[in-house]
Amino acid sequence: MQDSDLICLECVSKRYQLGERRFDALRDVSLTVGRGAFLAIQGPSGSGKSTLLNLITGVDKPSAGEVWVDGLRIDNLDENALARWRGERVGIVFQFFQLLPTLTVLENVVLPAQLRTLWGRGDTARAEALLQQVGMVEHANKLPSELSGGERQRVALARALMNDPELLVADEPTGNLDSATGEAIIGLLGDIHRQGKTVVLVTHDHHLAAMAERQIAMRDGRLLPV
Repeated sequence: MQDSDLICLECVSKRYQLGERRFDALRDVSLTVGRGAFLAIQGPSGSGKSTLLNLITGVDKPSAGEVWVDGLRIDNLDENALARWRGERVGIVFQFFQLLPTLTVLENVVLPAQLRTLWGRGDTARAEALLQQVGMVEHANKLPSELSGGERQRVALARALMNDPELLVADEPTGNLDSATGEAIIGLLGDIHRQGKTVVLVTHDHHLAAMAERQIAMRDGRLLPV
């Protein structure tokens, strides 16, 4: 792993045991992602792209191989250490938004700071600035149920940035959006990348993937030659 690399996967495999059946979700994958990169991972359903993202974020652990992020081997960390690391270093945007329905937009965005027990008045100001950045500050006091899908994803993006992570990952963030709204969300990810963040995007949409500066493809748990 070089100093210019933020992410390094070395000969990573992931195997699931489903009763008597064995399923190889990843097969001997090696990958490096540079600091400040914007990477799109493409592939059909079941190709292994979401599994790869889960290993990069420490949500899951490999059956074999090593996962390094910013010089730290995360697959060796226990669950408590992983949770702390993820809360401090990684922002995650989900396909289904994962906003808490009983919290306002502003409260949803501030939540990651509260979970780190660092919440204060300055965090409210930061959350409002992030909502301004994604064009949602005028909706700060609304509930998620009052928003469109695209608006909810903008809020989710602001929330993912709340703790100022170096790495932002997005798993099919446009999967439930129309094409125009999806392009707008990818455009926001591009803006965040240009501000110095490393962005890793998972998508099955070739058009949206082309908006990233680097693309890789997956099939049957393996990286395809590009």
